[in-house]
Amino acid sequence: MERENISSIASALVVGGGIGGMATAISLAERGVAVDLVDLDPEWRVYGAGITITGPTLRAYRRLGLLEPIKQAGAITNKTRLFRFDGTHIKDLDEPVIEEGLPATGGIMRPVLHKIMQQRVRELAIPVRLGLTVTALESDAHGVDVTFSDATSGRYELVVGADSVASGLRALAFPHMAPPVPTGQGCWRISIRKPPGMDAGEFFLGNANPCGITPCSPDSVYMWMLTEHVERESFMTDEELYTTLKGLLVDFGGNAGWIRDTMTREDWINYRPLAAALQPRPWYQGRVVLLGDAVHATTPHLASGAGMAVESGIVLAEELARTNTVGEGLQAYEDRRFERCRDVIESSIAIGNLQLQHRPPEEHARLLEGALERLNAPF
Repeated sequence: MERENISSIASALVVGGGIGGMATAISLAERGVAVDLVDLDPEWRVYGAGITITGPTLRAYRRLGLLEPIKQAGAITNKTRLFRFDGTHIKDLDEPVIEEGLPATGGIMRPVLHKIMQQRVRELAIPVRLGLTVTALESDAHGVDVTFSDATSGRYELVVGADSVASGLRALAFPHMAPPVPTGQGCWRISIRKPPGMDAGEFFLGNANPCGITPCSPDSVYMWMLTEHVERESFMTDEELYTTLKGLLVDFGGNAGWIRDTMTREDWINYRPLAAALQPRPWYQGRVVLLGDAVHATTPHLASGAGMAVESGIVLAEELARTNTVGEGLQAYEDRRFERCRDVIESSIAIGNLQLQHRPPEEHARLLEGALERLNAPF
């Protein structure tokens, strides 16, 4: 697909080599911008859980030209099934195909998705520097002087912060913003082989701790579970992670019960508390702009955090290409993204609150379906 080149900038620095940062780097480079990408992790890694890829997220990846490798490496399905926690089927979610030839939903392992995106970064010859971040910024009307954590420096006509929920760039350049707020929930994840005969994503509702299973390849899935978060002084050991998750699943039936009975201590298990924030506007200061979890961090209830980050990277490049000046492009990006990201974050938090209040699964399903329908709208 031919891209309209960006005329207002010739160079850009993207801080953060995760999903949002790579989507941004790819989108800018495809429009003629000389992009540098930096990431704090010297190994450029990602942890080993899977990721649900909704129809809107698949649509965004199609815009990046990455739909086919994701389909080949992941698992594509045409529905998500809702169950009571005991395995009783409630209904199948209405997940229409939103574009011709676009799958309805799917999943993939995060490390596999990152490798697909990293390969595209390399194909575009985008320089990647690892093990460093930005420590200082000096802006003027024409660009930004950047000091890196290894004492080197550079000058860019645009700096994009996509450096996670704990964004250092946000702390440097956006004093009107604050760290995300804990939601009161935590998320468990386990990567495990696929239950026999499973052919769709599954949600299990009606328990104090709802969970879901996403196919990620022909023979693997990941399961998530949401619980009330209780602060503790130390991280759980691997043994605590295993025994606690197994205990939380004691009342579950269906494939969730199969995972409880089949899981071993060798399966990858992770737990983390959840936090979210829609940062107040403006999302840019001069020629420095934020996207992804740095500015619109959400929870996993709509499986849309990654999708929102990819969309934001695409929209930023599109608006810079459509407008005559950097300021106009950044304002158009913010205007186009703010309400959509607000809806995702507020809907996700609302679903989490229903779970904390132990509301009936039918309420959860109605809120989930309404939010997913709105996400199908063009971005």
